[in-house]
Amino acid sequence: MHTKLKRSILAQIVFFTGLTLVLVGFAFLLGSEDAVSQQYVLLAFLFMLSGVGVAFFAIKLNKRAVYLFFACLSILVGIFLFLDALSLFPFSFRQAWPLMAVFSGLSLIPAGWRRYSTLNIKFLAPSLAFIALGVCLLIFSFRVVPFKFSQFILNWWPLLILLAGVLLMLLTLGTKHTSEETKP
Repeated sequence: MHTKLKRSILAQIVFFTGLTLVLVGFAFLLGSEDAVSQQYVLLAFLFMLSGVGVAFFAIKLNKRAVYLFFACLSILVGIFLFLDALSLFPFSFRQAWPLMAVFSGLSLIPAGWRRYSTLNIKFLAPSLAFIALGVCLLIFSFRVVPFKFSQFILNWWPLLILLAGVLLMLLTLGTKHTSEETKP
């Protein structure tokens, strides 16, 4: 039985090494174009590789949701940086920085699923809040609306209080309430 465990771990390490080689080959293949910065591709690749490594440990060895969150976040950031290095977006990272909030929200979903084996409001409510915050900031970053973010905050600050209240209510709906009264 002990050799079965060793073979299983060895097979997982071989799989992870193969996946790493595939990512390295893919990154350098696409990064070999003249217009693409090799350093930027390397940075994107390191984010994706660290994400895959942390995901491997989160799923196979440790089974902790926080590691899966960081794995998903690293992979999403790496993919974004890689696509940005290939100049596939008509905007710069300076404009698209609110995508980090969206990526954080998206990364909470599989972490919550891993922890509870279902969509749980404890992870879903903050996830949706991060996604909404990122989308809101993207609207101002891409200048979709004709006014500045500071003007929006000055005029609509009660909306932030309302949204915080809704978020807190959603979080309390997902928790189990225990009664202090015990029946005899």
